[in-house]
Amino acid sequence: MRVKELLKSGIMELEQSGVVEASTDARLLLENCLGKSRTEVFLLAESEVDATRQEQYRQYIDRRKKREPVGYILGQCEFWSLPFFVTPDVLIPRPETEFLIESTLSLTKKSNFSSGKILDLCSGSGVIAIVLVKETGKRVVGIDISSYALLVARLNSRRHDVLSEIDFIQADLFSCLLQNQKFSLIVSNPPYVSRFDLDNNLEPEVARFEPYLALDGGKRGLDVIKKIRNILPSMLKPGGEIFIEIGADQGRDVRHLFEKRVRGQADFSLVEILVDYGGRDRILHAMLVE
Repeated sequence: MRVKELLKSGIMELEQSGVVEASTDARLLLENCLGKSRTEVFLLAESEVDATRQEQYRQYIDRRKKREPVGYILGQCEFWSLPFFVTPDVLIPRPETEFLIESTLSLTKKSNFSSGKILDLCSGSGVIAIVLVKETGKRVVGIDISSYALLVARLNSRRHDVLSEIDFIQADLFSCLLQNQKFSLIVSNPPYVSRFDLDNNLEPEVARFEPYLALDGGKRGLDVIKKIRNILPSMLKPGGEIFIEIGADQGRDVRHLFEKRVRGQADFSLVEILVDYGGRDRILHAMLVE
C-alpha cells in the first residue's frame, strides 16, 4: 500500500470513530511510523510502505479509534515548540498552559525574576518549570504530589539539558509549608475540573486516559485552588506574585477567594483575572502586599 492510500484509510477510520482532528491525528501517527516530516510524507505519497510499518500504523489507528490521545500513543507531544515526553501519569500539556507561561513572562515584575526563588506548584510533566528555566535563566523548584509524574518531569528536564537547574520535590500542599522556603514567583496549573464535569462533560480522551488526580478539583473545581490560597501568605515573599491556571467559569469565584481578607494573613495588593485569546477567564494573577 502506498503512503497516500495508508493515510487516507487512517483518516477515514478515525472520522468514522468520531475523532474530531482525524486528518491531523492520522498524519502525525503516519509521520511517526515512517520517521518522516510532514513535507517528506507529502513528497513520498506514491511510495510503497513495507508491511511492518503498515502494521504499526494500523495498531496506532486502532488505539486512536478507542480515543487514546496521540500524545500517549507516541509517548511525546509538542509544547512551546519543544518536544516533551508524556505518559498516562501526567496531563498532556495544552495551549491554555502556554498562555499561563506567556502571561507570567510578560507581567511578572522584573525584580521577582532577578531576586528570589521561583516555584512551579503541581509540576506534573515539568513543562512549566522547564520553559521558565529556558526563558529566564533562573533556577526553579518543582513540586508535585505524584512520584510518577516527577519521573516524567526529570526525564523532560534531562532531555532539555536543565536537570541541574530544577529541584523537583514530591510533596502535597501541606508539606510545601514544611520546606520552609519563600518564593518571589509561583506558577501553578492545579487540578481545577469540577466533579460534575469529570463525570459528564469531558472528552473521552481526557475522561478515559488522563490522570484523575491531576484533574479532580473537587465538587466545584476549587478545592485545590482554595488550599493554595490558604498557604500562599506563608510561601510568597512580600510583593511576590502567583499565576494560576483556572477553569473558564471560575473567574468570579477565584477573584472573590483572593480578594477576601483572612484574619492574621497578609492581603493581596493586586488580584486580576486574565482572559485568554478565546475571551475566556483563564489565569488568576495576584501579588502579595509588600
